[in-house]
Amino acid sequence: MLNYFWFFLAAVFEIAGCYAFWVWLRMGKSAWWVVPGLFSLLLFALLLTRVEAAYAGRAYAAYGGIYIVTSLLWLGVIEKARPLSSDWLGAALCVIGASIILLGPRFSQP
Repeated sequence: MLNYFWFFLAAVFEIAGCYAFWVWLRMGKSAWWVVPGLFSLLLFALLLTRVEAAYAGRAYAAYGGIYIVTSLLWLGVIEKARPLSSDWLGAALCVIGASIILLGPRFSQP
């Protein structure tokens, strides 16, 4: 369960970092938004290394599912737009896939 916590925190910081660039370039805000955005992206990278996985590629693949759920939460909480039911269904499928990727090696070991 700790891996999901690290994935969630990493996703929040990745989305926040990318959103800072969105605010600057798409919403016409000050370029100073990039400074906290870069710091946030640095924290994202550091947090993702906390995941217990033998290979970075497997950790990143599993992270994708949690990233999708976190993005929908961001959409609702920060951007005040309600995710669609189909968004949540797709996200649930992604989390199932992410869990299979993350937990699969435990069940494959002799």
